[in-house]
Amino acid sequence: MRRVFLAAGAALFVLLEPAGAAPPTQSGNADTFKALNLFAEVFDRVRQDYVEPVNDQELVENAINGMLTSLDPHSSYMNAKAYKDMQVDTHGEFGGLGLEVVQDQGLVKVVSPIDDTPSAKAGIKAGDYIVALDGDPIVNMSLNEAVEKMRGAPGTTIKITLRREGEPKPIDLTLTRAIIKVASVRGHLERDTIAYLRISSFKEQTATELEDTYKKLKAQAGKLTGVVLDLRNDPGGLLDQAVAVSDDFLERGEIVSTRGRRPEDVQRYNAHPGEITNGLPIVVLINGGTASASEIVAGALQDHHRAVVLGTRSFGKGSVQTIIPVLGQGAMRLTTARYFTPSGRSIQAKGIEPDIVVEPAKIEKIGGPERLHEADLKGALKNPDDPAKPAAAKPSATKDQSAGKDKDQEAPPMPGDVIDPSASAKADDYQLSRALDLLKGVALFSSRAVD
Repeated sequence: MRRVFLAAGAALFVLLEPAGAAPPTQSGNADTFKALNLFAEVFDRVRQDYVEPVNDQELVENAINGMLTSLDPHSSYMNAKAYKDMQVDTHGEFGGLGLEVVQDQGLVKVVSPIDDTPSAKAGIKAGDYIVALDGDPIVNMSLNEAVEKMRGAPGTTIKITLRREGEPKPIDLTLTRAIIKVASVRGHLERDTIAYLRISSFKEQTATELEDTYKKLKAQAGKLTGVVLDLRNDPGGLLDQAVAVSDDFLERGEIVSTRGRRPEDVQRYNAHPGEITNGLPIVVLINGGTASASEIVAGALQDHHRAVVLGTRSFGKGSVQTIIPVLGQGAMRLTTARYFTPSGRSIQAKGIEPDIVVEPAKIEKIGGPERLHEADLKGALKNPDDPAKPAAAKPSATKDQSAGKDKDQEAPPMPGDVIDPSASAKADDYQLSRALDLLKGVALFSSRAVD
C-alpha cells in the first residue's frame, strides 16, 4: 500500500518501499563500516558513563531522528505511537486542542489554530510560541513530545504558556481538550450568488466534501455566478485529495508531476472530464500559510488559466515526503521527490506568486520580521530551477497516474496569518472582499458581452 503526504508543524508524503539504490563500492563499504563503528562506540560510551541511566530505545530513536532532521526541515523519524497518531490525523479526528505547530529555534511555533477548536476559541494566533506546557519548558521537549503532551482525553485540561510578539509578558491559557473533528471543507454563499469554499486541510474525504458543499450552495442559490476557493493557511495534506480537488475544476491536462532522484521515478497526475462548476469564474485565495497540497491546487488552476490567484506569496514547500515503515517500530518521513506544476515549474523555496497581489488589511503597520517561508527554514532544499544552482536532470520516462489511485499526503503545516475565513466577508477580510469584487466585475462584463 502506498501513501503519500505533502504539509510544516503537522503534512506531502508517500508510503511505499523505495527502489533499491546502486550498490556501494568497496571503499564506500569501508567508510560506512568505519562510521557505524564510531556510532557504536559513542552509543556504548553514553550507556556506560552518562551521569544518569539512559534508555537504549530512546537513544537510538533520537539518533535516527537527528540523522533525518539534518537532511531538510521535513524529514524526520516517528516512533510507533507517533506513526499511529499520524494515521489518526489523516482520518481527521483525534483528541486534543486543534493546533498546527512546527518546531522553531528549540520552541514550538503555532502555524495556525484549526477552526472551531479549543485553541481557536482561546485566541491562540499564528506566530505564537508555546514555551511551556503545564509548567514544563518546551525547550526540553521534541516536537513529538510536545504534541503528545497537548493531546489527551476530551474534557481534560492543560495549561499553555505562550510568547507573543508585542506582548512583554508570557500569556497563560488553560484549555480543555476536545474531540477534534476536522471538517476540511466549509462553504456558504457570498452576495447571494457566489459560492465561497474554504479548504482548511486535505483529508481523506476532502474532495467528496467539496463536491457535496458545492452542490448544496448551487441548490440554495439557484444560479451561481462565481466561486471563491479559499486556501489561506491551508498547510496541506493528502496528495490524492489535492489531485481530486484540482480535477473538480479542470476538464483535462496535467495537474502535477513528481520527480525523484532517478529519472524513472517521475509520476504524472492528470485531470479527467467532468468539471463541477460548468466553467464559472474562480478566484483562489492564498497567503504565506498556503503550503504543499494547497499549493498544488493553486498552481494547477493558475497554470491552466482556470482561476485568478489572489493574495500574497504562498509558503513554497515543493517537496514530497515518503512515509516508510521500519521494522514494525514506527516510520520515517523521508524527502524523496520534488513536485512540479503543469507548466513544469518548481515552487520549492519560491512559492506561488499570485496573479493579483492583495495584502491583508491592517489598521496600522506593525513592525517586526516578515512571516517565514520555506526558503527561510534551515536546510531547506534548493529550487532546481534556480539558475545559481545546478538544475535537476529532466526525467525521460514517465508513469501516467490517474487521480485517486494512490493515497498520497503532504508534510507538516506551514506558518501563516490567522484569518477567520469561515465567516462571511468582513470589513477586515480585505482579500476576500477584493475577490468578491473581482467576480462581480467578471459577471457584469459577461452579461453585457452576451447582451
